[in-house]
Amino acid sequence: MNMKKIALVLLFGGLGAHAYAQTNQDPAVETYDYSTKLDIQHVISITEPANECAPVPVRMTYEDSHGERHVLQYQTMGTGCSN
Repeated sequence: MNMKKIALVLLFGGLGAHAYAQTNQDPAVETYDYSTKLDIQHVISITEPANECAPVPVRMTYEDSHGERHVLQYQTMGTGCSN
């Protein structure tokens, strides 16, 4: 009888962990262009631009008005220009 209970706990625990892992995967990276409709409610983080004197990719992680998390990649000028 105890083995059945242990097996059930392990089974349900494994299924719960798998379902939790499925919902907490990183969102796909979207690439910004001028036609992109933005719905930014809360900015979570923005990566630092590279130390180059050229346009470089930067990623912004944000939540929209529905609470969904997004990652948006866009171009910005690097920080390596001396002028």
